[in-house]
Amino acid sequence: MVYNRIHYIFVCHLTAITMPHQGEIVQEAIKNSGISITRIVEELGITRPTIYRKFKDDTLDASFVKRIGEIIGHDFSQDFTIAHQSSLAFVTQTAKSTVTPSVTPRVTPAQPADSDLSRQLLVLQTKYIALLEAYNELLLKVYGPK
Repeated sequence: MVYNRIHYIFVCHLTAITMPHQGEIVQEAIKNSGISITRIVEELGITRPTIYRKFKDDTLDASFVKRIGEIIGHDFSQDFTIAHQSSLAFVTQTAKSTVTPSVTPRVTPAQPADSDLSRQLLVLQTKYIALLEAYNELLLKVYGPK
């Protein structure tokens, strides 16, 4: 329990420092498109409360973002890039195949001098999350599901 709370605080802190809020980016793109939330939720097959919860998420599933982009005619590749975990030595091949692809904001080159620190924090955050996912998979293998 304490471990999960520390992880949550660490990830939230790094997220607030290093990257913009992904749900807000998607929400802003929808607002700028002029397409109603009602139409979007109908095409996605979800409820309005669900999409509003997604707007609060720090990270979003890549397929969800892609689908919204198709609906509103917005190319999110200018806003996000897919997180690559292949460079993380401690993520096994099976772990990579079970990890849901998430969307990570792209760092633009026109950032201030402290962007190097932000990039370093983003790299560390990505490694930390991948390590936690691998650890959770190991726990499931050893102890089984709850």
